[in-house]
Amino acid sequence: MYKEAVRAAWTEINLSNADYNIKQIKQKIGDKTKVIGVIKADAYGHGAVKIAEVLRENDIKTFAVATLQECIVLREAGAMEEIIVMGLTPELYAEEIVKYNVTPVVASYDNAKAISEAAEHQGIEIRGLIAADTGMGRIGYMTDSDENIDKAVEEVKKIAELTNFEIMGLISHFSMSEAEDAEYVKLQEERYFRFRDRLLAEGIKLPLETFANSPAVMENSSVYLDAARPGIVLYGYYPSTEIDKSLLDIKPVMSVKANIVYLKEVPEGYSCSYGRKFIAERKSVIGTLSIGYADGLPRPYSPYGKVIVNGHIAPIAGNICMDQCMIDLTDVPGVKVGDEVIIMGSDGKNTISADDIAQAVGTINYEILCGFGQRLPKVYVR
Repeated sequence: MYKEAVRAAWTEINLSNADYNIKQIKQKIGDKTKVIGVIKADAYGHGAVKIAEVLRENDIKTFAVATLQECIVLREAGAMEEIIVMGLTPELYAEEIVKYNVTPVVASYDNAKAISEAAEHQGIEIRGLIAADTGMGRIGYMTDSDENIDKAVEEVKKIAELTNFEIMGLISHFSMSEAEDAEYVKLQEERYFRFRDRLLAEGIKLPLETFANSPAVMENSSVYLDAARPGIVLYGYYPSTEIDKSLLDIKPVMSVKANIVYLKEVPEGYSCSYGRKFIAERKSVIGTLSIGYADGLPRPYSPYGKVIVNGHIAPIAGNICMDQCMIDLTDVPGVKVGDEVIIMGSDGKNTISADDIAQAVGTINYEILCGFGQRLPKVYVR
């Protein structure tokens, strides 16, 4: 039990495993391509400030986040590295972009112009990335036709003329891992390079090109370019069930644990939790944990859920509540209040992974990790 967690449920973040993963990724990519550490969504729930420290120890000099607010958190924690905000930041926040030395991603002249004007007002120059939509359909200049590329090139040329906004480079994002749809990955590559080559032909300098996400880091060295942006693999999980896991050895960084806070014996026929989905078929031992769906333990996991207690697997008993859940400990010998329960992680013999939970509820490991990272206190170990 960790007193500093101020709660009998927590995430345990293994910084040694994070360090291992970063080193494996750098070895995979090689010296010619730098690594941009993706620590958006509070480092996928692992704690951006602490993960940034591990990245810094491994000579990572550029971080990537999703929002301006995420950048501000890092700056206020003392981060001096370049921080790319990969989501679009509205003109309303142009002054904050300059104040916090953000490297913005832009996809319109008006947005870049507002940032340039804010930078001019403060007497500095801001560097930013041009976003190319090569098939993700999210943000960026359309590159699906010569006509759209022509329009985009003309607008980027206008951005290049702004006095206090320097085009730092070009960014795009894959929508599929190679193993899932190699043909579409190839199409996105072709669109990217066609747009890139047009910009270069027009005299637009692109000192930094970044395209490779986690799947591309593992399987597609042709798009490593100047910088790769590993995300989920930093945290010890693979981006797809289709990916060849032998291409990169990584270790999960997050475990989720709780202490049993209450134990009781219930008679046959007794029910637990909302909706009476669990009804004891025998005299049973029920334990209560102070973790629920508000902490990232998905409610749809209730009928499939299991935990690890003292070397044994025990099922979740009934619907997961907002802040608590119950577990059936009838077959766990010698259990007592205060015993540690592993909700996600391993005891060396048994393992419950984010992939297991995600598969049970029909989602992805990314969502499970981010969910656990929202409210649970974090305990960092090495």
